[in-house]
Amino acid sequence: MKYSYGRIGIMCLALLIVGTVAVASAQTQYPNLAPKELVIKRGFTKEALSCIECHGKKMPGILEGWRASRMAHAGISCYDCHVVEKTSPMASQCEGLKGTKIFISPMVSSKTCSRCHPQEVEQFLKSGHAELASGAVTSPERAGLSKLQFYYEGGGFMTQKKFTWTWGTPKEATNIERAARASGCQPCHGTKVELGPDNKPINETWPGGVGTIYPDGSIGTCSVCHERHTFSKTDARKPEACGACHLGPDHPNIEIYMESKHGQKFQVSGDEWAWDSPPEAWEPGDYLAPTCAVCHMSGIGDLATTHNVQERLKWDLMHKKSVVRSGNRGDGVKGEQLMLKVCANCHGPSHVKSQRDMLDNSVGLYNKYWDGAVKMKAELKEKGLLGKDPWQDGFQELMYYLWHHVGRRARQGAAMNAPDYAHWHGFFQVFQVYQDMENIYNKRLKTGKVEEYSPVISSAPY
Repeated sequence: MKYSYGRIGIMCLALLIVGTVAVASAQTQYPNLAPKELVIKRGFTKEALSCIECHGKKMPGILEGWRASRMAHAGISCYDCHVVEKTSPMASQCEGLKGTKIFISPMVSSKTCSRCHPQEVEQFLKSGHAELASGAVTSPERAGLSKLQFYYEGGGFMTQKKFTWTWGTPKEATNIERAARASGCQPCHGTKVELGPDNKPINETWPGGVGTIYPDGSIGTCSVCHERHTFSKTDARKPEACGACHLGPDHPNIEIYMESKHGQKFQVSGDEWAWDSPPEAWEPGDYLAPTCAVCHMSGIGDLATTHNVQERLKWDLMHKKSVVRSGNRGDGVKGEQLMLKVCANCHGPSHVKSQRDMLDNSVGLYNKYWDGAVKMKAELKEKGLLGKDPWQDGFQELMYYLWHHVGRRARQGAAMNAPDYAHWHGFFQVFQVYQDMENIYNKRLKTGKVEEYSPVISSAPY
């Protein structure tokens, strides 16, 4: 069914007629009732209608998505979200606005969304989806990533013998050398938007991922999960929304979920579930198994809805060593209790305890491997037996895979009940990688030399 702004005007007229008739009828029955004029004002402003008409001709796909949205039904238009002050660093004018006093920006951050959704944005900004997400790409502490992204993945090593760039997007980087980061890192993590003379984004820094840093200082892109321009909570509740970023060899969360019993149930009967229930009323019965959103965000039982995706987590399963979350990564002690409340909606205490103990033990096993790797690396460094470039040193390459690939898969597979990822893609490869590291470590100690070429295959263990 198609919706148009014309229908809203017709509805308003109908309501006005009905309201007027109702008031007249009431006056006949109750003579002492003072005459009142019932006026209903609803619809779009002249400026908003101008945007709708123009976009309908030039970008009909976008307009159709918006017309079917709750935003359109509530009278929220392109104008309301995209108009900015003239003084905004993102202010520009499209062809239809040239010569007017109206300024817009194609970029809409969480700051704009907070005008109507302040609580949701406040929660989001405390989560790993905000500053922590883009920090993985933009933080000065991640200077080593610049070398990986631009010098190696971007092919800079083919023309330059020495890496001299600093963190961030090096000015010396060519369009081609930026391509790997722009196409692979930024769409999920986000980056810092760069602007040209017309205040339009340049250097492929927009559109970006969930943690995008905008020129006005705001952080976060809500439309990563609530797809433009429908902004559907139904879409955001489905695991596919999370799977756009949480997938692949380093964090195959969507694959893990689909292998789990929860994911199996979703694949069998998910088409029949009630995805459109109100936020605080989406409960078991509307669905027969949890999705990512149910466990990490949705209101369930005694728990209210949250947009802080780390609020219900105990362990940090992403970084080199798993620790109980604290500081800007959440409160792991409290998080565990909140997640236990989620589980209790469908499972008994014995089942829940068994699963949580299994996760704790899996984390302990991975940490044992990691501690051993750290100890070996420290000894090699002390004896001058580490290569200067970690991406050309077999021991350090394997240590990266131990953490970033196989170690993550083992921990997250255990957390979300995916046996194949916990085992074959996880701990089976963890021990193999670790033994290969031991062999390199022992040979270097024996020979006192670092091998001339890396013995590690470039495709990495999977």
